[in-house]
Amino acid sequence: MNVLLAILPDSVTVLTAASDVHNATWHDFSRFLDAGKGSLVSGMSELKNYFHRFGYLPNSNFTDFFDTEFESALTLYQSKLSLPVTGKLDTDTISAIISPRCGVSDMSQHTALHATRHFAYFYGKPRWARPSPVSLTYAFSPNHMVSYLNPSDVRDIFHRAFSRWSAVIPVNFTETDDYASADIKIGFYRGDHGDGEPFDGVLGVLGHAFSPENGRFHLDAAESWAIDFKTDKSKVAIDLESVATHEIGHVLGLAHASVKEAVMYPSLSPRTKKVDLKIDDVEGVQALYGSNPNFKFGSLQSENSHNQAVSLKSRSSSKWSILLTLTTTLVLLLGLNLAT
Repeated sequence: MNVLLAILPDSVTVLTAASDVHNATWHDFSRFLDAGKGSLVSGMSELKNYFHRFGYLPNSNFTDFFDTEFESALTLYQSKLSLPVTGKLDTDTISAIISPRCGVSDMSQHTALHATRHFAYFYGKPRWARPSPVSLTYAFSPNHMVSYLNPSDVRDIFHRAFSRWSAVIPVNFTETDDYASADIKIGFYRGDHGDGEPFDGVLGVLGHAFSPENGRFHLDAAESWAIDFKTDKSKVAIDLESVATHEIGHVLGLAHASVKEAVMYPSLSPRTKKVDLKIDDVEGVQALYGSNPNFKFGSLQSENSHNQAVSLKSRSSSKWSILLTLTTTLVLLLGLNLAT
């Protein structure tokens, strides 16, 4: 999967799914489960290439040996993704590796992140530098949409997604028909679409958005975009509203968070809806733009307390429940490959 970033004047984020059925897949990495330092496993060099792709290993000739350098890279990866730091390829880590994630290198010098608590910013902490309250316009490309989605439904989804962010910061978003002059330009594209970040088909790269004040917001037209999972039964359906909400965070200047419940965490599985901003998302974007005078943290704090309790409960699950989830994911991905 080609997700290497070109050196661009603005930082770009790429959200990817767990498996690319057209190119090399990640789900084969499940065979490395429970491998530890000192082991020699055929094909581990490909796993090292994965870690190199996302910035954890320097460019070198990789072997299939689980050496000290790889252990250090693995430990850093676990720390960055808020996983148990074991230095081993345990079930949590393998599940994360084969799961959907952002294609941007976590350690890229061109998209270096300034981490504050759990949220993060792009290098230089860019923002829309306009008088408060900031007013931004957005428009949909007249030539790059997907025909099976009702345009009215798409507009409603993006209106809700933008409204979530404007509810917490003094930034107003207004849809316009003037695509050429809009601050934020939204479109669905296939393959190489001219920005140096080609899309790669179903369950590959889902979308990407550039940091302020670029405004480009691209989605992969090859995906099975879903408006409502009740009517869309596809196993590979991707929730449009969730991706829209996430990418708007990048348009505003947020990078990826390490809080798993946060909208700005880099993962989104098929048939998953994740649209509600969490405390980490709000604190991050308010550090850039200030708070909407009408916003109060009360409801979010209550919601996050519940999420924390759920998170703690899930962490106490047995190894067998994690393995069951991992196996289910692999069965789905294997079925996709056999179908192609």
